[in-house]
Amino acid sequence: MGVTRSLSSTDDEFQRSADPYRAELLAHCYRMLGSVHEAEDLVQETYLKAWRGFGAFEGRSSIRTWLYRIATNACLSALQGRERRPLPVGLSGDSGDPAAPLVERSEVPWLEPFPDTMLDPAAVVTARETVRLAFIAALQYLPPRQRAVLVLRDVLRWQAAEVADMLGTTTAAVNSALQRAHAQLASVTPTPDDVVEPTGARQRELLERFMAAFEAKDIPAIVAVFTDDAVMQMPPFAHWYRGGEAIARLVRMWCPAHRDDLRLVPIRGNGQPGFATYMRGSVIGGASGSFVPWKLELLELDERGVRQSVSFFDTSLFAVFGLPALL
Repeated sequence: MGVTRSLSSTDDEFQRSADPYRAELLAHCYRMLGSVHEAEDLVQETYLKAWRGFGAFEGRSSIRTWLYRIATNACLSALQGRERRPLPVGLSGDSGDPAAPLVERSEVPWLEPFPDTMLDPAAVVTARETVRLAFIAALQYLPPRQRAVLVLRDVLRWQAAEVADMLGTTTAAVNSALQRAHAQLASVTPTPDDVVEPTGARQRELLERFMAAFEAKDIPAIVAVFTDDAVMQMPPFAHWYRGGEAIARLVRMWCPAHRDDLRLVPIRGNGQPGFATYMRGSVIGGASGSFVPWKLELLELDERGVRQSVSFFDTSLFAVFGLPALL
């Protein structure tokens, strides 16, 4: 990049001052962009710009605020002219027919999952709702500046005047943008029902049943682990499916694996439990003695069972989640 400046005491000071904010800036860029790959690139760009400008940093704001200013404006520039990153429920109002052939939409810039290991450990607990897939998907409906205002005000709890200063606008404009953002989110986000998350023991039981059912391709067990109103989404496939019976029929018809052809490895992403699924290599034209990456899946659970499943068939995400290339 043409950077020739050697390390100095100023560089050491920059690293000590700026590095503690890397994880939260990554989550911020992910909320803005909906892509873990792009968020990583934008954080790198943020730190490069900040490093280059650190000598002129006058300390009129905290270094954290200064870094967020750089990162937010980098995200806004990156979002110019971009399409939003959806999940399949955002493209089609009706659930799909599990008997119909799967339709792949590789040209759509799909929403991506975010590994919990990249989050600030405190954020996984205190701000879990602000990284859940449903929330990130809803953010994608907002114009970029409204998205920035909502994240800065509602997630980071910044004052309207601070946000106005960062975005080069007025406090009144920030408050107006936040009001419009709330109205837009209300129009695209279903009214939340009274979901009771399962206890730790019940969650472990459901996840163990889910793993066993899919590794055995046990269709009745798959039906039983999902709720009657469960939703399954599978980007880059365009349709989504509702209900345990429909989901099980989809698996029976279109999953190429037979009994014992899958291995599920527990993961966590977006503050949610899930699995990395590996397929026996011989099923998809590979070596018979190994299991190769097939999909990542994040789940929402309630006391009744699995109520939401989102599978991501982009196998480049396995490396992002720190998963091996073969089992």
